[in-house]
Amino acid sequence: MRKALYILGDLEDSDILWLSRHGSVRSLAPGDVLIKAEQAIGELFFVTDGTLAVTSPAGAHVADLALGDVVGEMSFVEKALPSATVTARDHVRVLAVPRAAILAEFAADSGFAARFYRALAVFLSDRLRSLSTPAGGQTELDEGLLDTLSEAGDRFVRLIALLEGREH
Repeated sequence: MRKALYILGDLEDSDILWLSRHGSVRSLAPGDVLIKAEQAIGELFFVTDGTLAVTSPAGAHVADLALGDVVGEMSFVEKALPSATVTARDHVRVLAVPRAAILAEFAADSGFAARFYRALAVFLSDRLRSLSTPAGGQTELDEGLLDTLSEAGDRFVRLIALLEGREH
């Protein structure tokens, strides 16, 4: 959930509504492949339930991704093919938002683009920082995130409610 807070802390309520309207919920069964290394993807994914395994092309386990993680963000930012395969460890649900829709919204709303790219930058920075922390160590939450923690948590709950049709 911590990763979701980085993204949602920088976005506005209208951005969350936009994501829920333009994305679609995708369910995966254990073993289903969400992203295959070296194959183009046209969506950015937000994990709303379950756990995904990230593996290198050689089959080495790289990481696990769970609730609140963003998947496909490196290819989104760099426009490069994915360097790893992402597979469902258990039953997984993701919000899949088409890249083309996001880019079109960036062109129409530069404020959304700025908030979204900042959120991705903070998310990726935290991921890199956590990789450089000794095993078992926790990195501290960014002060800026602490300011928006409650609001970001509420946004994540609202996003899931919107996706499940419990809120309009």
